[in-house]
Amino acid sequence: MRERIPRESDFTLSSSEHPQFDQEAPIAAETHDVGADPYGPHAAPGSDLAAAPTPAPPIEDPVWNAWDVLVVVFLTLIAMVVFPLGLAGLARILFYPHTGIIDLLQQKPILALGAQLFIDAAWAASIFLLVEGKYEVPFWNAIRWNWPKSKWMMLAFGVATFIVLATLGNFLPMPKETPFEKLFEQTRDAYLLAILAVTVAPFTEELFFRGFLYPVLAKYLGAGWGVFLAAVPFALLHLPQYGFSWGIIVVILGVGIVCGVVRAATKSVGASFLVHAGYNGAQMLIAVVYTHGFTRAPK
Repeated sequence: MRERIPRESDFTLSSSEHPQFDQEAPIAAETHDVGADPYGPHAAPGSDLAAAPTPAPPIEDPVWNAWDVLVVVFLTLIAMVVFPLGLAGLARILFYPHTGIIDLLQQKPILALGAQLFIDAAWAASIFLLVEGKYEVPFWNAIRWNWPKSKWMMLAFGVATFIVLATLGNFLPMPKETPFEKLFEQTRDAYLLAILAVTVAPFTEELFFRGFLYPVLAKYLGAGWGVFLAAVPFALLHLPQYGFSWGIIVVILGVGIVCGVVRAATKSVGASFLVHAGYNGAQMLIAVVYTHGFTRAPK
């Protein structure tokens, strides 16, 4: 039997029979999408370009950090000592040469209110200078002091918060007298306190606790812990005013948590400020009515 001589066509791969070798068809093994993500889900397993999980963006991402917060706290503590003693010392030199500085602070609430104004101004200025000066970013945008669309709703929510927490306070132990009540002994001092309570106080407190402190806590611990841990020092700040009564502090802690939740949900310090102002405004309005225009001492 004669042996068959192989022909050239035997070594030719037909595109119909072997479409993977068709020159016009794309060669998948050698084709690379230059725009594809090398770390995407189609990366070869076991290669250096294996898929890597993308971390979720932080809830808050402030330009400042925890060290900046500590610096502001340190400066504020210094101001809380320097301004009351300095203002009382000046009053002693000018008007009360025979009265001690500490006695003046206890007997003249107007001095304590004046000192608080200086403290609040220094508090806000230190935050402003740090954000604008050190990091060179627009202050109000960085703090997220944007106003909500429903301003009156936020104020009403603050009033509702007061009603709920005041009702809760009836079931908690409350002191019979507190240092805070001395501010109502003089009609002039009481009205000045009422004005500050719905303007300066909620402004500076929300600026620091919900605008400056909360974002740092939420960035590393999450929104829940951020809201709670920002409310704790907010409540402790008011301890001396209420004679270190834990019942009132529980109520104030509730105020801080509500303001924090509003800040986290709306991403607006302006919103938490309105809630805070609404709460304090309801409190002062009831005080005005109950004391007949601050002509009677509150109980």
